[in-house]
Amino acid sequence: MKKIIYIIISFMLLVSINACTGYKPIYSSENIQFTIADYSIGGDTRIAKIIYSKLNNLSKSNQNPEAVGITITIKVSKEKKSTVKDSAGKVLEYKMTLKTDVIAMNYLTNGSILDQSFIESASFKTHDQYSETIKRENKIIDNLINGTYQEILLILSKN
Repeated sequence: MKKIIYIIISFMLLVSINACTGYKPIYSSENIQFTIADYSIGGDTRIAKIIYSKLNNLSKSNQNPEAVGITITIKVSKEKKSTVKDSAGKVLEYKMTLKTDVIAMNYLTNGSILDQSFIESASFKTHDQYSETIKRENKIIDNLINGTYQEILLILSKN
């Protein structure tokens, strides 16, 4: 009985391993057909620089000689609003919204590749300790930056 169970488990493991052989990552450097030739940053420069550096690092890893040079403009605005307050007026929950305007143009022809606004938002609860609230806020901002970066990357890789 144990031999049959081991054979079945081994067979299922072999089938599942073979099912993953055609895997290709979405964000591989093979799909990236651009290199950043020039850039400008506006708004919340700290967040805009993070998004730019992620895009720039990915474009530098591109080994495709046919990649298009682009000029990219990133403008980020961050808004933090209180959404829930208790009866004493103490804030219990915040909503963080990140609006990113991205303009990407062909460096040689000045043709528009991307001109779009990306809006990401998330809510988070406050903690008794202010430092814990700040840590949570920073984590939410990182998640919003990553979401925006992935959306920009998907659109740029399609064009």
